[in-house]
Amino acid sequence: MSSQIIPVEPFDYVVFGGTGDLAERKLLPALYHRQISGQLTEPTRIIGASRSELDDEGYRAFAGDAFSRHLTGGDFDENEVKRFLDRLHYVSVDASSERGWDDLAKLLAEGGDRVRAFYLAVGPSIFGDICDRIHSHGLVNDNTRIVVEKPIGRDLESARALNDTIGHAFSEDQIFRIDHYLGKETVQNLMALRFANALYEPLWNSAHIDHVQITVAESVGLEGRAGYYDRAGALRDMVQNHLLQLLCLVAMEAPTSIDAEAVRDEKLKVLRALHPINAGNASRLTVRGQYRAGASAGGAVDGYLEELGDGNSNTETFVAIKAEIENWRWAGVPFYMRTGKRMAQRVSEIVINFKPIPHSIFSEGTGQIIANQLVIRLQPDEGVKQWIMIKDPGPGGMRLRHVPLDMSFAASFGVRNPDAYERLLMDVIRCNQTLFMRRDEVEAAWQWVDPILSAWEETDQPCHGYTAGTSGPTNAIALIERDGRTWHESR
Repeated sequence: MSSQIIPVEPFDYVVFGGTGDLAERKLLPALYHRQISGQLTEPTRIIGASRSELDDEGYRAFAGDAFSRHLTGGDFDENEVKRFLDRLHYVSVDASSERGWDDLAKLLAEGGDRVRAFYLAVGPSIFGDICDRIHSHGLVNDNTRIVVEKPIGRDLESARALNDTIGHAFSEDQIFRIDHYLGKETVQNLMALRFANALYEPLWNSAHIDHVQITVAESVGLEGRAGYYDRAGALRDMVQNHLLQLLCLVAMEAPTSIDAEAVRDEKLKVLRALHPINAGNASRLTVRGQYRAGASAGGAVDGYLEELGDGNSNTETFVAIKAEIENWRWAGVPFYMRTGKRMAQRVSEIVINFKPIPHSIFSEGTGQIIANQLVIRLQPDEGVKQWIMIKDPGPGGMRLRHVPLDMSFAASFGVRNPDAYERLLMDVIRCNQTLFMRRDEVEAAWQWVDPILSAWEETDQPCHGYTAGTSGPTNAIALIERDGRTWHESR
C-alpha cells in the first residue's frame, strides 16, 4: 500500500537561522524527503538566511555535510542530493540592522508572485526585528506565510506581546505557529480513530472512560540547550504546548468539519474548560522533579545540576499533573500528564483507560479481568494497541488473558514513516492551518499554565530529585496511586 503524493506549486522557503541546528537536523532533510517523494515542483527554492558570511556554494556545502551525517544510507541518493543542493540559495542577513535585506528582497523578487514562506528557526528575542524588516522591505504579499517555532512567550503577557509584534506584519491567516507533535502520524490518526469509526466515539465519555494518561518521556538530558532550558523548565517547554495540544485532541468535541477553524474552535473550548490549578491545590495536583546522576543508554550520566554547571538551579526537568475538564463529556475523568528528561526510556503515548466491567460472570480461577485500554503510541514505533480480554487457547477450562490488537504503522503499511516536519512544512505551502496553533489557543494555554507557575513560586513547591534512567520522582507515583490508579508502562 502506498500513499498518494500531491505535488505543490513552486515556492520559495526562506529559513532564518538557516545554518542552525534545527535547519541542519530537521528542516533541510524534511524538504529533501519531500523532493524525493515527488512533492516539490520546479523552480522551487530554499533560501538560507543568517548572519554567517556564506555564499550559495558555501551553503550547499553546509547542507551536503548535514545530509551525510543525518540521512540514513537508503535515503542518501547522490543524484537527488545534487538536485536538492542546486535549489539552495543563501543570503547573509542581520536581523538587527539593514545588512543583507536588499539582497534578500532582490532574490525573492525573481520568484514573482509564487508562494513565499519565512521560517523563523531562531530565538524569539529577534522575532520582532525580523518581522519588522520583512514588512518594511515590502516582502509580504497575499501569498506570504510565516512559521514561528516555540516558545511563544514565557507567560501570558509575553505571549500576547509577541503575538502583537508578529501580527503587526502578518495577518492571522498567514501565521503558522508550529508544534511538531501535531505533525506526527499517530496524532492525526487520533482524529481518524474517533471520528471515522462508529466503534469509539459512543464510548468516548465519562460513562465509559475511567481516566486518560498522556506521557512524553525523554531519555536525553540538556543536549546543548542548557541556557534556554534552565530559563524555561519542563512546564513551559513541554506542557504548555505539546501535552496540552495532545489533551485537546483527545478531549475535544467533534468539529463540524476537518476545516482548520472548526478543529481549532473545539480545541479552544477544551483549554477554556480546564479546572484551574493555583496556590490552593497545586501541591495536590502537580509534582515537580529534577534528575540526579544515574545511568542512561548503558552508561553513567551526570545529574541536571552537574550538566548545567550551576548547583543552585531549582528548574524542573519533570512535571506530572492531574488535570480535569469541566464539561458534560469529561466531568469526573482525570487526565494525568507527565513529561521529563533522563527518563527510563524515550516514549510518547496516550493511554485511554476504560472503566472495568460492572460484573464478572467468571470464577476466580480464570484469571484477573483487566479493564480495556487503548494505547496510542506517538514515538518510537508509531502505532495503536487496543488491549482486550480473550480466552487462552486450548483445552482445560476457561483461562482469560489480556492481549493487544496491535497496529504498527511500519508493519501495516510497509512505507517509510515521514518525519512530522515534512507534513507541516508542506501544510504551510498549502496554507492549511489545521495542525497549527491559533493565537487564542496559545494564550488560553498560558492562562491555565501561568497560575501553576505562580503557585510553585508562591508556595515554594519543592523540586523532588529522581535518579536518571528511572520513571521520575516517587511523588509522581503517589499522585496517581492515591486515586487507586497506576502509571502505564510501555510493553
